[in-house]
Amino acid sequence: MNVQGTSQPVPTMMITDMKQTTSHRIAGICLASIFLLENSPARESSVIDMAAFGAKADGSDTTPSVRAALAKVRSGKVTKLTFPPGRYDFHPERASEKYLFVSNNDEGLKRIAFPLTGMDGLEIDGGGSTFVFHGYTVPFLIEESNGITLRNFSVDFNRPFHSEGKVLAITKDHVDLEFTKEFPHEIRNGVLVFTDGKKASGPATTVTDGELLFPYGSLLAFDPVKRETAFMAKDRYKVGEGIAADKLAPHQVRLRIPEISATVDDILVFSPRNRDVPGVVVSDSSGIHLTDVTIHHCGGMGVIAQRSKDLFIKKLRVTPPPGGRRIVSTTADATHFVNCKGRIELVDCLFEQQKDDATNIHGLYAKITQIHSPNRFEVTLIHPQQAGVDFIKPGTRLELNDGPRLKEEGFATVKSVERINKHRSIVEIEGSLPASVTLGDSVADADANTAEVLIRGCVLRGNRARGILLGSRGPMIIEGNTFHTPGAAILFEGDSRFWFEQAGVRDVVIRGNTFDNCNFGVWGTACIQVGSGIAEEFRSSSRYNRNIRIENNLFRAFSKMPLLSIYSVDGLTFTGNRLEKTMAYPAPEAGEWKMFKITDSDNVKVEDPSSVSAN
Repeated sequence: MNVQGTSQPVPTMMITDMKQTTSHRIAGICLASIFLLENSPARESSVIDMAAFGAKADGSDTTPSVRAALAKVRSGKVTKLTFPPGRYDFHPERASEKYLFVSNNDEGLKRIAFPLTGMDGLEIDGGGSTFVFHGYTVPFLIEESNGITLRNFSVDFNRPFHSEGKVLAITKDHVDLEFTKEFPHEIRNGVLVFTDGKKASGPATTVTDGELLFPYGSLLAFDPVKRETAFMAKDRYKVGEGIAADKLAPHQVRLRIPEISATVDDILVFSPRNRDVPGVVVSDSSGIHLTDVTIHHCGGMGVIAQRSKDLFIKKLRVTPPPGGRRIVSTTADATHFVNCKGRIELVDCLFEQQKDDATNIHGLYAKITQIHSPNRFEVTLIHPQQAGVDFIKPGTRLELNDGPRLKEEGFATVKSVERINKHRSIVEIEGSLPASVTLGDSVADADANTAEVLIRGCVLRGNRARGILLGSRGPMIIEGNTFHTPGAAILFEGDSRFWFEQAGVRDVVIRGNTFDNCNFGVWGTACIQVGSGIAEEFRSSSRYNRNIRIENNLFRAFSKMPLLSIYSVDGLTFTGNRLEKTMAYPAPEAGEWKMFKITDSDNVKVEDPSSVSAN
């Protein structure tokens, strides 16, 4: 009992009991706190092991596991998905679907294995795994997202979208081929048809027989030893709905078709008719990183980015799978960038044996097809693979161009846009169109296609067509790369008459690269080339590309193809470069070697390259 102003002694046993009770209470509070912290939503792990969501490297469908994990990501508590090492399969039956308009690929309702839409700050780490996709499944869609990272995995398909046959014999009227089991096929109604080797998985309808087929659109021969397009081989187009064929033996067929540019033992590649299945689609996103990713195959472009900003690609490998069983990687460009800004980096990448260029960086042109009033007009997206890729919005600053000249006629700010359909829109601008603008002229987004570009330390080889197509208006540095391409290693493109791709560079440095025996095919007129679609009668008045510096590069050349072919350029220097003559391929040209072909250009300075001896 305590009395105010006095102190009474407390028994020793009571003191001990109080200490023990206090200790127990403190311990209990600590344990409860730990339990609450560990189970608090605020402290929930930000990393998901995909095995916890049922992902198994056993051939089963991983798609439902990804859908469940992404639902957790959308709750806002997860920032990383990790896969234990192994092979993971993805099937279309339970994949999400969306109708996609993807520039320079083919539109359609797509099944998507990784639909990354409206996400921020997510990383997917494959742990060195192989992701194998089945059927017409788009691997990755990154849409309206920011800060997405993909790393450390490879992409392949169980049945490639193209097919490959070894040439056994060839005449002017037919070619005999042998296919491996990887490219199942049949002769139906006298025509060669490629299948997935399985019976129909669904019922027949009036529009489909339920079977998975792989239609082809062109043929091209590859050299199986050099693993590149065959020397001076040409594409064979116009194959219609298929090629007449006869069965010779198991896995052997005779194609009854003339004008095939191939020789015995070449690999004849049947390209898919459409670009339906790109590998990684990036749309309206920013801060995207791809690191240590390998794309062995997809049925379109490897990586295609549109209307996006700040794209960093490091150690991307576009290459056929190991073992030599296939000669082609992706069936279109390895990478492609449309109306992108901020920064684009391709660093330490390998792009080989794909069926089109290593990269193409450009904007889009739409054509003026009706003028309703001085401030209201119709624009049309002409190229079919640009349909639906809308780039004109209220507030867009339009660049107005004379189509045949590719010459700026002025600028205008968009007040409103009325989308009629995937091809056409009605645009209302502030103020009026310049008097010089007429039907058939083109418009582009003046502020898109301005990315700063760095392409460094990459190897580009063995693919169809060219190396890189440069069209960004921002500063570009191309350095320390190795090019071995059958066409032009570097091409400056752009036109508003066929591809409708906005280009016209403003600041490019090409330095310290090795151009190793390029132009062994039919897709170029020089190692570095301007190919802008300016009508010849207008080239003298156009200066579409500007400020190009080509310095301190090594050119290894077997033929007398020009090192440089340009027109309609203002500001170009070619200095400090070296030339090594080789005998890597036959050199059919005779006569004097004209290393530079330069017309209709201003402020050009070229120095003959110094000669170096072959090793």
